[in-house]
Amino acid sequence: MTQTSNGNNQSGGSGQLQRRVGVTGLTFISLGSIIGSGWLLGALTAASSAGGASIISWVLAGVILVLLALVHAELASAYPVVGGTARFPRLAFGAITGFTAGWVAWLQAVTLAPIEVLASLGYLNHKWSGLVHANGTLTPLGIGISAVLMLLFSAINILGVRWLSDTNTVTVVWKIAVPVITVITLIVVAHHFSNFTAGGGFAPYGAHGIFAALPLGVVFALQGFEQAAQLGGEARNPQRDLPRAIIGAVLIGTLIYLALEVAFVGSLNPADLIRGWANPVGKGDFGPYATLATSLGLGWLAVILYIDAFISPAGTGLVYLGTSARLSYALGHSGSIPKRFATLSARGVPWVSILLSFVVGMVCFLPFPSWKVLVGFITSATVIMYAFAPITLTALRKSDPERPRPYRLSGAVIISPLSFVAANEIIYWAGWETNYKLLISIVAGFVIFGLSYLFGRPVERPPLDPKSLFWMVPWLAGLGVISWLGQYGSGLAVIPDWVDLGVVAVWSLLVFYVAVAMALPSNRVAAALEQEKAELESAPELTTA
Repeated sequence: MTQTSNGNNQSGGSGQLQRRVGVTGLTFISLGSIIGSGWLLGALTAASSAGGASIISWVLAGVILVLLALVHAELASAYPVVGGTARFPRLAFGAITGFTAGWVAWLQAVTLAPIEVLASLGYLNHKWSGLVHANGTLTPLGIGISAVLMLLFSAINILGVRWLSDTNTVTVVWKIAVPVITVITLIVVAHHFSNFTAGGGFAPYGAHGIFAALPLGVVFALQGFEQAAQLGGEARNPQRDLPRAIIGAVLIGTLIYLALEVAFVGSLNPADLIRGWANPVGKGDFGPYATLATSLGLGWLAVILYIDAFISPAGTGLVYLGTSARLSYALGHSGSIPKRFATLSARGVPWVSILLSFVVGMVCFLPFPSWKVLVGFITSATVIMYAFAPITLTALRKSDPERPRPYRLSGAVIISPLSFVAANEIIYWAGWETNYKLLISIVAGFVIFGLSYLFGRPVERPPLDPKSLFWMVPWLAGLGVISWLGQYGSGLAVIPDWVDLGVVAVWSLLVFYVAVAMALPSNRVAAALEQEKAELESAPELTTA
């Protein structure tokens, strides 16, 4: 029988979070999120959009995400809490901003696990038909297998964070080895450097193609470095290990993806590029590396790639089901949604939130758009989540200057606004067709927040701090208008090329400095931090009879 000592649990449940994950586990948590279905598809989508210049897309994305990772590294080391991407903005700006950041983060995280399962079954369908319909939706058999996989992910997460970390570490070793073997083999066996200038030259679609490639799969492939920050409250030595894990994961991931793009483009049959880059390995091909390996007589590599096409997405899905649960835990912990979602099990895991992620994942297996269609949506949601961090870092340095920062970002006065501008450019490149759907989803989140606040118990209602709406709503609405008038994703093309990038940059800087000026005062930040500390210290030890 389980008993607890006196005191109020920080989570409203019977357990407490366990600080058991070291630097290797944290690095592999982030790297396991970065290397998923994106590595198998990212090179193809980038090449189709930008041709040989797709390598510039990867370099550009890598630079942007390194900047954002540096910002997250300081925040994670100074404020090591669970669900950090939701809690950091709440400390700086209050409940509404914290909820918005957490809601967007949860949207992308909770849909990634089922999307990775969809990718796995899409590959397997090449060998065992009957899992996926021609339109990309699952058959009844596919839904059944997907349910088993989601149950497995849920069970591993419910067993505890050490199970999550150790299981992920095993899969990440495989997930790193296979891309490296693929790169070396393709470069050695068949590499045509002339391919980089084939099909219309090095940049057949100009700068527009290079930028458009980023939200079509490049940024999607590289996202995930923040997963170590989500487990900040469960890190063994967060101040030392979180910066190393976050920065190390994004650097390793960028190098692997850049090498994969070079190997992919160079290994294509030059005859297939005469008519351009629209279908460099065959129309509708969902396994480009396996197709290349087969055409080159590398049957053994094709077998490994088909196996990895299941393992890599499944490993990423395992991680994201856990991190999405921790985001809803953070939202419940802050009172933005019902406290029930912050309930911990005896093993110290947010089991109610894990079950919520399972249910939402199963809903995603209904006849909705396929993997490729949802990539842009998830990328925009992820980058909005990332974009809160530079503003939050600058605001907290202003409001909480005495806080120990084991990792302090040099040049943050320049890097923070620059990374915020870069994040907004990626959102713009995703285009109007994607961004208007995301804006609708954010509005739906506000409705959920309002209902939770209205019908929740008064003692659980956090201060609203509505002043933040005066920069947050114009920021998102302004990006929507620029996307509508811009050059990408069914925009009206009213704003000319290059001028549009300048408009996004100016708007971003204006929002950045207005937001920092509207940050909570020092006494409010200090009070919020004291509340966090008190809740952590009052969490009871668990004794099992």
